Amino acid sequence: MKITMTNIHKAFGKNEVLKGVDFELLDGEIHALMGENGAGKSTLMNILTGLHQLDQGDIKVDGKPKNYKNPQEAETDGIAFIHQELNIFPNLTLLENLFIGKQLSKFGVLQTKKMQQLAEAKCAEIGIKLPLYKEAGDCSVGQQQMAEIMKSLMTEAKVIIMDEPTAALTEAETEHLFRVMQQLRARGVSIVYISHRMEEIFQLCDRITIMRDGISVSTEAIAATSFDTVVKQMVGRELTERFPQRTLHRGERILEVKNLTKKGVFNNISLTVDSGEIVGVAGLMGAGRTEIMRALFAMDRYDSGEVIIKGERKKLRGPKEAIKAGMGFITENRKDEGLILDFSINDNIALASIADFSPHGVMLEKDERTFTGMLAKRLAIKMASLDLAVGSLSGGNQQKVVIAKWIGIGPQLLIMDEPTRGVDIGAKREIYQLMNELTDRGVGIIMVSSELPEVLGMSDRIVVIHEGRLTGELSRAEATQEKIMTLATGGN
Repeated sequence: MKITMTNIHKAFGKNEVLKGVDFELLDGEIHALMGENGAGKSTLMNILTGLHQLDQGDIKVDGKPKNYKNPQEAETDGIAFIHQELNIFPNLTLLENLFIGKQLSKFGVLQTKKMQQLAEAKCAEIGIKLPLYKEAGDCSVGQQQMAEIMKSLMTEAKVIIMDEPTAALTEAETEHLFRVMQQLRARGVSIVYISHRMEEIFQLCDRITIMRDGISVSTEAIAATSFDTVVKQMVGRELTERFPQRTLHRGERILEVKNLTKKGVFNNISLTVDSGEIVGVAGLMGAGRTEIMRALFAMDRYDSGEVIIKGERKKLRGPKEAIKAGMGFITENRKDEGLILDFSINDNIALASIADFSPHGVMLEKDERTFTGMLAKRLAIKMASLDLAVGSLSGGNQQKVVIAKWIGIGPQLLIMDEPTRGVDIGAKREIYQLMNELTDRGVGIIMVSSELPEVLGMSDRIVVIHEGRLTGELSRAEATQEKIMTLATGGN
């Protein structure tokens, strides 16, 4: 299926998101769509699939003019969109998820066996094995992602749009997904691949279209471009270094953790963080990294062990006490735990600091807006107004709001769990520079990341977790990807 989008314009109120975008998808290709957060990538694909209606421009599918009224129309025509936030019902089995709205029945009785046979046959076509009778909520993110792909194939999709599909996958799950995508391409399925991970783009894709500030900058064969060229076209300037230079000024001990244990989750975790340093936490998905961080911030309980903050033993009884003790926590799950999507950008940034602006129960709104405006400007959050609902922002700009909220409390220790997930390369560097500024001011940072280049590029020390146990600690000088992966898989 060939798709041509020409001179596409779209505005939401006074906010002009797309200003004349051209995009072409050919039969049987994997086409990367890249750009900074807020460049308009998701909006363009939402227009293609009928979620939004264009203001101006033309769309042709196999040479015929199209203007889908809703995603169901696009799906019927063979175009499926797998969003970054998966559309999975956790309390239903994977089989039930595959046939939502398309259940097979005879005389009012569900034909479960027939649905199972159809699903198994489709899975076998591209070498996927899924636990069809397992509840989706009990499956790995990788299995849920594969189920979403299968839902598309059950409708005989000829085009599949994937928005950040590897953001929450393990390395093994990512490799499996790539094999499936290559098989789909070989069968003539076209894939639009939206990702901020450069390595994946150059490994997997045939062509690339780059967007910047609501326009299409270029479309080229992957073989004809380079990492540096793509970055320059995305951000409009050269990034001389992917990671800013770090100078460590280690100060007093902020945090000491001794033998922290939660039965069945993590065991005997001991680590330290000093002021001015970044301690990277590496490990495979499911190793227990996030669970350890949640316990440190008193979001979850632990069974035994000690947490010592600035020389004082603490038994924190909830996040409020953690904040009082000088801690902040940027969660990996920004949608459910980091933000209130219906609240304004202003209210979300001010949320953790609300007590500072309401002495004696009176809200000092002017001071609050000065504070939130300053933080929004410092993090270069792309927005029309502080009063916009934070849910209207792109994923990367939502992440910046989460970071602004926690920087605003002036933490002594900041836990950052996947701080750049879903963030474009220009914004990543801004976050890295901000981390350097924080550590220059004496803040200690724990950074959990699944991106090994990020762990190596930003950490002063690296601790590695495998199956709930700390398997090793590496200095910045001795750390390599090979050493981290050896420890992350249980080796020595």
